[in-house]
Amino acid sequence: MENYDLILVGSGFASSFFLKKYLEKSPKPKRVLVLERGVFYPHSARLDSKRGNVSPKFANLPTPDDTFNFKNKDKKSWVFDPNFGGSSNCWVGCTPRFLPNDFKIKTLYGVGNDWPITYNELEPYYCDAEEILGVAGPEITPFPKSKKYPLPPQHLSTVDRLIQQKYGALFISQPTARATIPIGNRHACCSSCVCKLCPVDSKFTIENTLLYLYRQSNVTLKFNCQVHNLRIENNQVQSVIYRTNGKDYEARGEVIALGANPIFNSHILLAAGDKSYYTGRGLCEQRGTYARLYFKDLDNVGGSSIITTNGFMLYDGPHRKEYSACLIENSNTVFIRNEPGKWRKIALMKFIFEDLPNDNNRIVTSENPLKPTIEYGGHDPYVDRAMSRLEENIQKTFSFLPLEKIEMDGFFQKTEFHICSTTRMSSSREKGVVDANLIHHKYRNLFVLGSAVFPSITPANPTLTLSSLSLMAADRAF
Repeated sequence: MENYDLILVGSGFASSFFLKKYLEKSPKPKRVLVLERGVFYPHSARLDSKRGNVSPKFANLPTPDDTFNFKNKDKKSWVFDPNFGGSSNCWVGCTPRFLPNDFKIKTLYGVGNDWPITYNELEPYYCDAEEILGVAGPEITPFPKSKKYPLPPQHLSTVDRLIQQKYGALFISQPTARATIPIGNRHACCSSCVCKLCPVDSKFTIENTLLYLYRQSNVTLKFNCQVHNLRIENNQVQSVIYRTNGKDYEARGEVIALGANPIFNSHILLAAGDKSYYTGRGLCEQRGTYARLYFKDLDNVGGSSIITTNGFMLYDGPHRKEYSACLIENSNTVFIRNEPGKWRKIALMKFIFEDLPNDNNRIVTSENPLKPTIEYGGHDPYVDRAMSRLEENIQKTFSFLPLEKIEMDGFFQKTEFHICSTTRMSSSREKGVVDANLIHHKYRNLFVLGSAVFPSITPANPTLTLSSLSLMAADRAF
């Protein structure tokens, strides 16, 4: 059995940002093993596949649905990319920060769970993550910032500019990892609005920015290796057990870091015998719905990228005692108003709500050691109460615009492409799974990374925050 200083499970945001900081902090080269369940499916091959030129090598890759059991697929989807780079290959690139009050939602509003860290503790790592991601963003924001964004912001549309004049820092150019100017191996955003597979490689991915980490001589990257168990002795993780080509292997590590998504991180812990009540529990994500705002004498033109702005007018405040915070996205995808002479007198806005982690929504083991089962009963009524007030809140918020009518979708999208909680952070073993440094409360050489550790979620996209947490965890520990 081979021995390593660090064994990383997965190669997505959580693992890669942890690895970057770990290698920077190590005074001498450390032996690192990275076990990736998928393959290296390069950006160029993904583009070829979209053009209809599918390589036999990538013709039969598993989809997310192939990797777990779930009875309610018609009602809810859990979307991710099970290959090298993880969901950096399919995300859109939205990188707003959480607000300071998001870290103390229980104390302030009596709902959800407080975090064992504060916004101020995480803020320097937010700055570091934004630098790595090459985030484009505005100078004025609703969250405190100690450094400017590394890239200039996306352009606003005519409607955006009017709303920003009204609400100032509560309505900003969306902070995004879609580059506005060339940076590194990335081109400037082409505003073609197909960001899940960026045609010009503008959006940050692990491949186009952090691939060099995996090419260092002291880092061994193995593909088609799914970790499904841990060997634990005397409350220390001695080794990981992984399967490749139908056979199980074992690798010993001084430090282990689980950087898969919340479904698989918790499943590995459950298989290893983790008895924490909270392991696997609290599975949730944001819920989003669209509304179309029709204008009388206002053309919505200009703007850049797939989403131009984030609105925080319905986000924080005393209403969170009763119903969810809401983040607004103004969409810049291709759409028109199907009426002669009114083609652009319309705005397509998305309203994204936070959910409350529910212990009955959880991951459990199944007969197949490689396939966890998801038990998900639905989102909290906290979200429905926000949804029931949405049209009224839209009227109040945007009444200064020349509104002709509002057309509500009236239903939630099946997915926001975010998977959260299941191994929550906490100040004590009785309240969660990992501590403020993302180290397991019981197994002290085991890190659990990613949005799995969120004690509460917010309406903001989780990627920037989970990446910042990985930087913080590695920085504090080594």
